[in-house]
Amino acid sequence: MAVATQVTQPVTSTYSIFDQISEMDHEQVVFCHDKASGLKCIIAIHNTVLGPSLGGTRFWNYSSDDEALKDALRLSRGMTYKAAITGLYLGGGKAVIIGDSRKDKSESLFRRYGKFVNSLSGKYITAEDVGTSKEDMEWIARETKYVTGLPEYMGGGGDPSPFTALGVYMGMKAAAKQVYGNDSLSGKKVMVQGVGHVGAHLVNYLEQEDAKILITDLYDDRIAAVSKKHNVIVVNADALYDHDFDIYAPCALGATINDDTIDLLRCSIIAGAANNQLADEKVHGQLLVEKGILYAPDFVINAGGLINVAMELQSYNSERVTVETEKIYHRTLEIFAHAKQKNIPTYKAANEIAEERLRSIAILNSRR
Repeated sequence: MAVATQVTQPVTSTYSIFDQISEMDHEQVVFCHDKASGLKCIIAIHNTVLGPSLGGTRFWNYSSDDEALKDALRLSRGMTYKAAITGLYLGGGKAVIIGDSRKDKSESLFRRYGKFVNSLSGKYITAEDVGTSKEDMEWIARETKYVTGLPEYMGGGGDPSPFTALGVYMGMKAAAKQVYGNDSLSGKKVMVQGVGHVGAHLVNYLEQEDAKILITDLYDDRIAAVSKKHNVIVVNADALYDHDFDIYAPCALGATINDDTIDLLRCSIIAGAANNQLADEKVHGQLLVEKGILYAPDFVINAGGLINVAMELQSYNSERVTVETEKIYHRTLEIFAHAKQKNIPTYKAANEIAEERLRSIAILNSRR
């Protein structure tokens, strides 16, 4: 039987594990290991004030255990804010499995992982994320009921990526309206960094609006698949910042807005699907303001996937998911207005709105 094991190897960060957990105010972090299947994973539960934590399982070949922990902590915090600002009755959680998703997947690994999820008795509900799929969720569901993003034939909503892309598209149009005076993307040059599940669907929306689409990705097969279906310009990943574009849409991993890249960006808008796009919120959020680049907060506009999997916890209805996801357009405009009124960066405006809901519900719960 898979059991959680004590972590004895020191992390390389200047902060201890508990320092890192405390810094973002997490409730619980679970380290999981199963030698037989090769499973190494971290489940981070950030906040359950609004309800059980829900967040996907990321399968990624991290360079270190410390990097994996940092990602789990940042991602789970983002899920708390995403659920809060979207009006869902869910908390924030996330899991990362350490390994190469193209080589290390197996039924035994995901079923062992499902046992760990089940041991949390519903405090954490998992779903798919980068490196995992609805088929992987089916294996997990063999061991626990606390899983969403299931295939349609199992009563689930299937791949949530189309709804994530729809939300990003809505947020991008809202940003265009704020910057250009109207929300048309026709003729706008959009750089889509990462054309996996979400990025590929976003390209489809952009093409329907006759945008000029540039794409880049680490994997040649993804580039080939999207190039075959759509009229796009392929850009080498190393040359991304050599190009001018109107809108930058990071749709791969986070922290692409950092000390090395921010001075190289030549665009008016950042609106993408990746989580935690700002390597340091306070530093890089303010620098974007100073550069005159409008940032559509990632956890606001990429919430379509969460809306989709959350609907599985009720009575799944794809039409209702679409309606709720399209609300991201007006929600994004409200954040821009809040930021302008208070003269603060857009990331901070979004954080304030999410934190206010969390505070109000926490106070309500304390009075019961």
